[in-house]
Amino acid sequence: MFRSLLTAAAVSALLVGSAHAQDVKTAEALRDKALRDYTAWDITEDLTTSIGPRLVGSPAMARAKDWSAAKFKALGFTNVKVEAFAKPSWTRGEESAELVAPYPMKLNIVGLGRTLPTPADGIEADVALFKTYADLIAAPESAVKGKIVVITQPMVRTQEGTGYGVAGISRRSGPVEAAKRGAVAVLIRSISTSDSTVPHTGVTAFGDGVATIPSAAMGVPEAEQLERLAAKGPLRIKLKLASTVDPKNVAWNISGDIKGSEKPDEVIVIGGHLDSWDVGTGALDDATGVAITTAAAKLIGDLPKHPKRTLRVVMFGSEESGGSSEAYVEAHKAEIPKIVMTGESDSGADRIYALRLPAGAGAHPLIATAAAVLAPLKIYVDRAPNTHGGSDIEGLEEAGVPSIGLSQDASRYFDYHHTMDDTLNKVRPDELAQNVAAWASFLYLVADSDIDFRALKAAAPAAPSH
Repeated sequence: MFRSLLTAAAVSALLVGSAHAQDVKTAEALRDKALRDYTAWDITEDLTTSIGPRLVGSPAMARAKDWSAAKFKALGFTNVKVEAFAKPSWTRGEESAELVAPYPMKLNIVGLGRTLPTPADGIEADVALFKTYADLIAAPESAVKGKIVVITQPMVRTQEGTGYGVAGISRRSGPVEAAKRGAVAVLIRSISTSDSTVPHTGVTAFGDGVATIPSAAMGVPEAEQLERLAAKGPLRIKLKLASTVDPKNVAWNISGDIKGSEKPDEVIVIGGHLDSWDVGTGALDDATGVAITTAAAKLIGDLPKHPKRTLRVVMFGSEESGGSSEAYVEAHKAEIPKIVMTGESDSGADRIYALRLPAGAGAHPLIATAAAVLAPLKIYVDRAPNTHGGSDIEGLEEAGVPSIGLSQDASRYFDYHHTMDDTLNKVRPDELAQNVAAWASFLYLVADSDIDFRALKAAAPAAPSH
């Protein structure tokens, strides 16, 4: 009897080892095939060319919704869903700005997303210039009231893109804080790592109960010029912004599945955001994210046998001004306990250099396997746990779904982010393919496994307090 048990255990171990070896072989084959595959490029090209800019509420966004559903079906996805949710829309109108004194100079500006319009004749006022957001916060009301606030805080270039959060507060909160102090409008130095005159848009605070003022961004050289001029004497600027809001519009989250072969009710949710700002074609932000995750899942869907778990790709419909994350959670709240992992691609398409995991997952044997499969792509496993996988999945994260991050090199991403220069020619095909290779190989390993990230996180020791 004892010998029989040993024999059964040996056979079981052999079968498990054989299955593991097959998974590694399949993941490696997916990785290598992705490096030669053009699906992600074709998706990016088609979305940016056939549809173009995709502002929520625009006719182009409605076309993008239909394009997405058709694309999923054409690529072999099943359970394709188009889920509408209420989303007020904002539309840009005529915009201009000029320095009036000490001499006339046209300023190249773009209104911040969701900004209030100025009166039809514009606003002309003296300038209160601050080199940092903190300087504005520290300023007395007398230095700001009745003036156009100019904030010239620069953004630091980093591989991780961490400079964006620090500098971005000028855009996100600057208009509200300036309004509290009596300012009549705000101009910020673009949240940008470039030295270009092309200005960067991006959402600013808005909504019921938010007191704000007309706000826009200018190119980096102009912000630096105003800073130098302000050191010599008073400045005066005239600003005109026109925009409208439709409070009764809608947006859509569109999804498609690669159905699991053994545990189809266990779902991995990945994706990128379909919407973009109106000034460019949204290539890096975020047509490539949509393309990377769709192409990765499509490669897995083409296998003779699907992995155990279901892969779901979501093209989120309103990331730039928010709403898609909350809408997805509301529509799928009953399913959340069965969503085993989530992740989003939304930092362009330059090469992935690190994999970030849920807390407690690093010691699992599957991760050692993943590290070996990803190593030829020059990707390492980050020891720090993933804390935020993307704006569109933060609702899932808050609901307890474990998230992963495949960190992209963001060194040049913020040169083009939210500008008219965010176009297809900024996408590097070989690096785009490396992204797909990383996503496809790692997703397959997780999808064909029984790894339970929730249980691993619960068993993980608490982080040390400092």
